This record gives sequence, C-alpha cells and structure tokens, in this order.
Amino acid sequence: MRELLELPEVNEIIGNNLLREHLVKLFVSTGKKGQMREHSQGRQNESRVLDFILLGFPGSLYLQMFIFTLFLFMYILTIMGNLAIFILVITNRRLHIPMYFFLCNLSFLEIWYTTSSIPKTLAIILGRSRSISFTGCILQMYFVFAFGCTEYFLLSAMAYDRYLAICYPLHYSTIMDLSLSGKLAFSSWLCGFLVICIPAFLITRLSFCGPNVINHFYCNIDSWIVLSCTDTYAIEMAAFVISIIVILGSCLITFLSYIYIISTILRIPSTTGQQKAFSTCSSHLAVVMIWYGSTIFLFVKPSKRTSLEMTKIVNILNTIVTPLLNPFIYTLRNKDVKEALRNCFHLR
Repeated sequence: MRELLELPEVNEIIGNNLLREHLVKLFVSTGKKGQMREHSQGRQNESRVLDFILLGFPGSLYLQMFIFTLFLFMYILTIMGNLAIFILVITNRRLHIPMYFFLCNLSFLEIWYTTSSIPKTLAIILGRSRSISFTGCILQMYFVFAFGCTEYFLLSAMAYDRYLAICYPLHYSTIMDLSLSGKLAFSSWLCGFLVICIPAFLITRLSFCGPNVINHFYCNIDSWIVLSCTDTYAIEMAAFVISIIVILGSCLITFLSYIYIISTILRIPSTTGQQKAFSTCSSHLAVVMIWYGSTIFLFVKPSKRTSLEMTKIVNILNTIVTPLLNPFIYTLRNKDVKEALRNCFHLR
C-alpha cells in the first residue's frame, strides 16, 4: 500500500481530487456568503426607504402658479384673521366669558392646524422641496391629525356651552364658570394629542420597500397605507375606530346639544327673543356644518386605499377653507365681536 501511494500517477490523481474537493467547498462557501449578502441587502432595501416625495397638485406651470397664489393668499388671510380674534379676545375684558374663551382656543388652534401643512404645500407647488424625511412625515401627520382631533373636541365643548347658555340661562354662570371651561378646553387639547399617538406608533412599525411617492400635499394616513409593503390591517382598523369615536362621538354631542337648543328656542314666545337666542349660537352652528360636512367623508370609511384623489380635494376644505372662514363667520355674525372690533379701531 505504501509503495502504491508513492507512485506518481496515484499522487497526481489524489492531488486532483483534493483540489477538486477544495474548489467545491470554496464555491459552496462563496455561494452561501453571496446568498447571505443578498438576503442582508434585501432586508436593508426593505427598510431603506427613508425619504418620501409629496406629489402635491401636478399640472401645467400656469396651474401651479394659480394654486400657489391662491393658497398663499388664503394662508395669509387665515393667519391674520385668527390671530386678530385671538388678540381681540385676550385684550378685551368684555369678551372674557366662556363662549369667547373657547373661540380664542379655536382661533389659536386654526393657526397651528393650517401652519402644520400649508407652508410645506407651498414649497411643493414651487417644486423646491418635494422630498420629506420619514421622521418629518410622521411629525407632520401627527400634528395635522392631532390638531384636527382637538378641533372636534373643542367644537363639541362649544356646543355644550351654548346648550347650557340657552337651555339653563339662570344657572349658566354658576355651571359654566372659568374653571369648567378651562377643564373642557384642556381636555380637548389633551385628548386630541393623545388619541393620534396610536396610529402614529403603528405607522412606525410599517415597512416601506417599494415606491416612495405620496399622492397628496401632506403626509396622510391613507398614503402610508398605500405605500406600505407589510400588512396594514392594524393601522386601518385603528384609524377607522378612532375616526368613529372622535368624529361621530363629538358629532353626537353637538347634534344632541342643538336638538335641545332648537327645541328651547322654539318655546320662546316672542320672535325677538327667538332671534336673540339663535344669534348666540348661529356662528358656531355654521362652523360646525362646514367642518363636519367635509371631514365625515374623509375619515369614516372602511378602506383607506380608495379615492385618494377625492380625499385630496376634500382635504382642501378642512385644511385651508374652514380655518379661513371661521374668523369671518364669527366676526360677521357676532355682535360682541363686531363691537369689540369697532372699539379697537375707534369706529362709530
């Protein structure tokens, strides 16, 4: 056997076999490393989408400039109008009552609600800053929806305030004092910012491995769901349940308050008394109708993957139009605010 192994032919065969065996092992090892590297790169690609592109309003240059001019004009008017009411209520002692305390909160809210989306929208229309980071998108979505939820709670608190003022006028000042109105306003802000934490957290758990173009002018929950490459059932159900609780819950409180308000007004014997009672809540009723009319369509629906274009159009109503109309509605339909404005500018 020893002599056989010392033969040159046998040594050559054994050497070739060992070399072949070594090459096979090396190939298999390299293949496994390549597969591991590809798998690792695939996982990195799945979580590598960290920037998104906001599509905004695509169209011709003239259309873009028209939309930009319109949005900028409306944004400036919204800020000036709501800021004027906010300063007016704070500086005028005659307006230091619960009704105008809630109005002051609403005006302050509208300033930030509009500011959370419109400046970025204007930059998108100009084409200078269409991209937004994942963190920036989450923050924008959180504040837009947090301010929106807070407005629902504030409007229902204002409806309850009007219910007490008209249905229980003799006990109104005792029940709705500054302490209760402060607690209602604080609760509205707190609940609005807490309830949106749930969908915001669920969105951070999603993976985005495909397209990164958001067909909207701000970061919307619907757009996150469409772009995600993982299961979105939890976020869809959470958004739907929160919409039902926040929108329909506050709407129910407002609706019931106005049923009692209208029935009380109709029992007032004199026409003058009815008109005076209705004038105290007509401004709030007009704001409620505009706000709820545009937002019930947006959020109370079983699927978020449908009608993105329609959602984008209707979103303009509650992110731009409604905050713009609120100061004018309260100014034109409220005698106390008009009187305070006249005194402020020394008009007769």
